[in-house]
Amino acid sequence: MKTLIALCLVLSLPLHATNAEREQRWVDQTVDAIFDGEPVFLEADNHRFLGIYTESETESGKGMIVLHGTGFHPDWEQVVQPVRVKMTEHGWNTLSIQLPLLEKSAAYEDYVPLYTEIPGRMQAAIEFLTKQGIKSIVVVAHSQGATMASYYLARSKNDIKALVAIGMSAQHIQAEINSAESLKAIDIPVLDIYGSRDFPTVLETAGKRQQGASHNPNYQQLVIQDAYHFFDNTTHERKLIEAVNSWLNQHL
Repeated sequence: MKTLIALCLVLSLPLHATNAEREQRWVDQTVDAIFDGEPVFLEADNHRFLGIYTESETESGKGMIVLHGTGFHPDWEQVVQPVRVKMTEHGWNTLSIQLPLLEKSAAYEDYVPLYTEIPGRMQAAIEFLTKQGIKSIVVVAHSQGATMASYYLARSKNDIKALVAIGMSAQHIQAEINSAESLKAIDIPVLDIYGSRDFPTVLETAGKRQQGASHNPNYQQLVIQDAYHFFDNTTHERKLIEAVNSWLNQHL
């Protein structure tokens, strides 16, 4: 009987697949080094996680949730930090959030159990921006963060206006964790942007993603020539920001 009671208590507790210790290490390493923006702490499913909120340089009611790739953090210097900082110059209030983590050696497919934690974090981010008086919210996500964003948008009722997916692949791990499948259920404007020298999994699944979004007249693929997955060249980074800003201006 005691064993049964103990088991029931365990099952009633919130279970987190995320590596909370690694999340805390990222907090310890990044918060004091944030130059643009302010750290904020959000909560989802009784778990506290980091966000970085950076206000627009001009008064604006536009908000952008920024999502990083596998194993990184909300101020990652490639793609994530440039987007969250430079888009404030174009009238966006940005909120970059910490996504669930595993140990550093974890493979892409090891993250599958963590996808169920995405809706809670996304909802917390939306609520935070809404409380700031922001009424128009988009998502800009990189790498596996883009796949996580598509997972959320395909399965959750929300008011997100558009998705910019940077370097998103469509790996056949399982259907619900496949962006090409998620795109079938997404009707908002989507920019699928990647580099011509991106990861093979991104380049080889471009057709599948396009096919998955064939019902959506506001889905567009855009290739930045000679750019790699992390746009780690000043010219490619600038072209990425320009492309994202131009596309959002056209669709919102």
